[in-house]
Amino acid sequence: MECCHNPAVKIDIPNEAKKIVLAGNPNVGKSVFFNYLTGLYVDVSNFPGTTIDISTGKFGEDVIMDTPGVYGVSSFNDEESVARDIILYADIVVNVVDAVHMERDLFLTQQIIDMGKKVIVALNMMDDVKRNGITIDIDRLSKELGVEVIPTTAIKGEGLDRLKNAIYRAKTGNRIKKIESLIDKVIDKVDTESEALLVLEEDENLIERHSLVESFSQRESLYKLRRTRVDEIVNNVVSETNQNASFRIKLGRMMIKPITGIPILLFTLYLMYQAIGVFVAQTVVGITEEVIMGEYYYNFIMNSVGNFINESTLLGELLIGEFGLLTMVPIYMLGLLLPLVVGFYLFLSILEDSGYLPRIATLVDRMLTSLGLNGRAVIPMILGFGCVTMATITTRLLGSKREKFIATMLLGLAIPCSAQLGVIMGLIAPLGFKAFMIYTLTIFIIFVLTGTILNKIMPGESTDLLIDLSPLRFPRIGNVLRKTYTKSVMFLKEATPLFIIGGLVIAVMQYTGLLDTIANSLSPFTEGVLKLHPKVAEAFIMGIVRRDFGAAGLNNLATQGLLTNAQVVVSLVTITLFVPCIAAIMVIFKERSWQESALIWIGSFVISFATAAILAQIII
Repeated sequence: MECCHNPAVKIDIPNEAKKIVLAGNPNVGKSVFFNYLTGLYVDVSNFPGTTIDISTGKFGEDVIMDTPGVYGVSSFNDEESVARDIILYADIVVNVVDAVHMERDLFLTQQIIDMGKKVIVALNMMDDVKRNGITIDIDRLSKELGVEVIPTTAIKGEGLDRLKNAIYRAKTGNRIKKIESLIDKVIDKVDTESEALLVLEEDENLIERHSLVESFSQRESLYKLRRTRVDEIVNNVVSETNQNASFRIKLGRMMIKPITGIPILLFTLYLMYQAIGVFVAQTVVGITEEVIMGEYYYNFIMNSVGNFINESTLLGELLIGEFGLLTMVPIYMLGLLLPLVVGFYLFLSILEDSGYLPRIATLVDRMLTSLGLNGRAVIPMILGFGCVTMATITTRLLGSKREKFIATMLLGLAIPCSAQLGVIMGLIAPLGFKAFMIYTLTIFIIFVLTGTILNKIMPGESTDLLIDLSPLRFPRIGNVLRKTYTKSVMFLKEATPLFIIGGLVIAVMQYTGLLDTIANSLSPFTEGVLKLHPKVAEAFIMGIVRRDFGAAGLNNLATQGLLTNAQVVVSLVTITLFVPCIAAIMVIFKERSWQESALIWIGSFVISFATAAILAQIII
């Protein structure tokens, strides 16, 4: 039936004509089907109230309407709103599906079926199926969906005649039972079953159209039901073979299977460590931080500004002191962090543009799920071994506030940055394998334990990993450089103000003697509970300013013979689990709310000292 709310009735469609609607994801070849089915009888006009062009054409006595490519029937943007309004009031939906990416495209298919629409599926790009070494059980797929499925290769004209002759055999498919029962509860509040489903999925436009005041809040649960059903269908009808598959296809499959994917990932991480952890963090930063900024720039500032301002005054401390705005801030930002940021974003852009990054996420998804995260979290975790500050920013790519908090907590707690890691390895390597294993296992246990506990006690659920595995390809240099430049500039814009604030705070604390006071107050705890030399407290304080400063301070104490081997291990565990450097702290407060940031900060102190105290009782 036609509805008074239907914007599509404003398009010139004969009263008796059936509305046959083409629907599908972007780039699935709908235009080829539309041109074939309508011939020369095509009209293009703006959809009412939008700038979206809609193509309509004749199909016998009926009308075919094309829709913008969308991933779901919703109203998150103009394209989706137009597609929704046309699909809502369609008599028949011809759903074009990319046969190679059914796990993505069938989400829309199942949603249209759940709307109660008569559907026929054109399973397109079947030539790519053969090239990718995939076999699809078409009959089983038709039975699973409850609608006819026509295999096609539209650009070659294969299967188009069969589809044309089958359009009027379209029928309603197999709805998800639980969704069907939910629709029955709200059908009396709207005009059609299709509208009932979208109201359940919190479509604000439809809720407003029908003046509904109650909240249904079923979107997440319905999406999860639909995703589970689609995954089940794909598992039942799709099988992979290496017959006719190219090397890239075979390699892509190897990357997501644990037995082959893990060695490939370890090799990639090794290359990443050598490129960024060794070459950039040590060689490049050694030039930019120590020579260009630390020597030439620093000498220039001290010889110019230092002639007018006494470094021992408050103004001198703020501008040219150890943590001054003209000394520490630019030296850290341009000499230390910028090369690391550029290096990481360059490597990350290569992984992303090649198509390997989503495969890494898929490979580790199951492991990270137990920690309240999904596979996407592997990206900030990897970046954290280079720079926790930058890794904290990349937690933005995670799907929920809950995941972002857990990832930020784990980053700040148990992931040592490359600068700190270098000093730590230099300290622990001479102590032997046993010391190395005690240190590594302690950090790993705390990482897993903290993530597991947070996953159990934090309200809500983490998001599922929904990711498109695009084909592997050689990275495009232009894309890689563009992404690297854009993200590096964005980092500088966001991090520089934080460094300025952090520099001011630390400079004032040093000038007033507050830093020394804190170090002295920690000494009794350091000596009595952790069983360490009193001077270790000073190393802890410096670790707040910069992680590798703290590790370097421990190195000096060990060199002087003030720490035993066991005490070195306890000290390293403490300073690794310790709250991250001032730069990372400032970024955490920028990315999370102040309540969450304070909890992460205080939690790191508590976990660090508690773990070190227990370990000290065992090995010292």
